[in-house]
Amino acid sequence: MSKRDFYEILGVNRDASDEEIKKAYRKLAMKHHPDRNPDNPAAEEKFKEAKEAYEILSDGQKRSAYDQYGHAGVDQQAGMGGGGGAGFSDAFGGIFDEIFGGRGGGGSRSNIYRGADLRYNLEITLEQAAHGTETKIRIPTMEVCEPCNGSGAKPGTQPKTCPTCGGSGQVRLQQGFFSIQQTCHKCHGTGRFIAEPCKHCDGAGRIKQHKTLAVKIPAGVDEGDRIRLSGEGEHGVNGGPPGDLYVQIHLKQHPVFTRDHNDLHCEMPISFTAAALGGEIEIPTLDGAAAIKIPAETQSGRVFRLRGKGIKGVRSHTHGDLMCHVVVETPVNLTDHQKELLRELEESSRDNNAKHNPRSKSWMDKVKDFFAE
Repeated sequence: MSKRDFYEILGVNRDASDEEIKKAYRKLAMKHHPDRNPDNPAAEEKFKEAKEAYEILSDGQKRSAYDQYGHAGVDQQAGMGGGGGAGFSDAFGGIFDEIFGGRGGGGSRSNIYRGADLRYNLEITLEQAAHGTETKIRIPTMEVCEPCNGSGAKPGTQPKTCPTCGGSGQVRLQQGFFSIQQTCHKCHGTGRFIAEPCKHCDGAGRIKQHKTLAVKIPAGVDEGDRIRLSGEGEHGVNGGPPGDLYVQIHLKQHPVFTRDHNDLHCEMPISFTAAALGGEIEIPTLDGAAAIKIPAETQSGRVFRLRGKGIKGVRSHTHGDLMCHVVVETPVNLTDHQKELLRELEESSRDNNAKHNPRSKSWMDKVKDFFAE
């Protein structure tokens, strides 16, 4: 057998952990295994080297002896199949677990399965989300077939033991060096064979039905929140536990408000006169009407904050705010007299335009500066 350094063979440092050593060996074994490299003596030799190195370094006592005395400390044990050390199946046990669901080393497979989780999309109004509500939903689900009591066999008959797997639900396959187990294709892992399927469920043991559930919506829920109803999903298979039902919340578009977390936003149109002279206006909130004072010379786009008039979220201790965005409305359908009055106003302010329209004057100055450059 090779006298190369075992750490060099595996490509690891001398202070490598057990997991690093196992990982390095897996990689080399899969690469150089004879079944994957037929008629390649060099690959077979590298496989044997890696196997020998792993058998020594995976055993605590042998590794300690090798670290102190080198090959002389382990030569008498190196070719004996590993003694107390780990072997090929140990190193690849994790791979079998990952690929075959923990059944790489044999053993029986459980035929009991948990039912599937379900999702229901529920649309509610902004008011319902803010104050909470209770509603009923009707959902499709898979229920146990009553005529066959979930067995899937015709009433009066019973499922038989699967002749292919002998009731284990699995069959063993030999592929070169590997011996693995797979789910039986005939019974699909149940270990049973139904000769005469139930006509009501076609042998599935479950049928599709609808059920009505009451759902309590807590105050403050928001778009995308989920409410979990434990055990209200599909029934399990062969007595397995049921899944859960998740109610996904979606908010309907509101004609007045838009929601931003716990804050509410709304546009508040005011007349040209109210914006110029000021006054008091009434605006809606989710809890009724509220009055706010509009100061004189209010510009379009100004935001008024009403504290505590928003929504108290599910995980919040305080209410959000209501943000009112002012939109100055241009008058329409004016009479000739009204138009004449506006012309008089325009004429009277023309001589002192910078005083009456400061934003317009500032903007025009910026335009002049831009073209002057």
